Amino acid sequence: MVAKIKDAAMEIYEAEKNRQPIDPFTDTDTAISVNDAYQIQLNYVEERKRNGATVKGKKIGLTSKAMQEMLGVDRPDYGHILDDMIFSEGTPIDADRFIAPRVEFEIAFVLKHSLKGPGITLEDVKQAIDYAVPAAELIDSRIKDWKIKFEDTVADNGSSAGAVFGKSKKSLEDLDLPNVEMTVYQNGEFLDQALGSAVLGNPLEAVVWLANALGEYDIALNAGEVILAGALAKAVPVQNGDTFKAEFGGLGTVTIEFGK
Repeated sequence: MVAKIKDAAMEIYEAEKNRQPIDPFTDTDTAISVNDAYQIQLNYVEERKRNGATVKGKKIGLTSKAMQEMLGVDRPDYGHILDDMIFSEGTPIDADRFIAPRVEFEIAFVLKHSLKGPGITLEDVKQAIDYAVPAAELIDSRIKDWKIKFEDTVADNGSSAGAVFGKSKKSLEDLDLPNVEMTVYQNGEFLDQALGSAVLGNPLEAVVWLANALGEYDIALNAGEVILAGALAKAVPVQNGDTFKAEFGGLGTVTIEFGK
């Protein structure tokens, strides 16, 4: 099984590098478990690190009912954010460098103290967070046509592809996170709206879940890392020429642009 996991991780790595999607693992190996999928993800991350990338944070996925219904699952997952996945706000991103990109908007947190499960509580998370920022996450699937089951997206690094962060930074004391209202515009027109409570009732609960889930693999959330807490609403496809702006009441705004 170890060899199979390493081979699968290389398939993801090559698919991403060459923009050539692969068949779902759940089709080619019906016995794949969630643990197998996370081991594939961790091996993929190690391969990326061997090729010069560094881990800058984590993303939590499938935390809202909208995203769970979109993919037919009932639990969150996570992935790793690497340095070359972070893009600057105001600089257009070439959508053609991805396979089938989508964008979603969320609240992100930067840590001032490390967290390591098991046993992490909401109070632990509050004490560890330095500040919150508005974020746009770019997701992509190295699996053909987004025909994924839970194990497929886990193996595929949580379908993560990139992130853009807004410039405003707010302390938790200045925010009522469940009631932060997000409004999203695509090319200047209203697209969607949601509250922070869409993410497990409170985005901080997603970080609690993440710290404890990572603890099962002896992985810590380190000081300085950024944590994308999960999309408040459904992800939408993007193409070059698109501009999205998300306004988070009390937190600020983030804009993500696409173009060559």
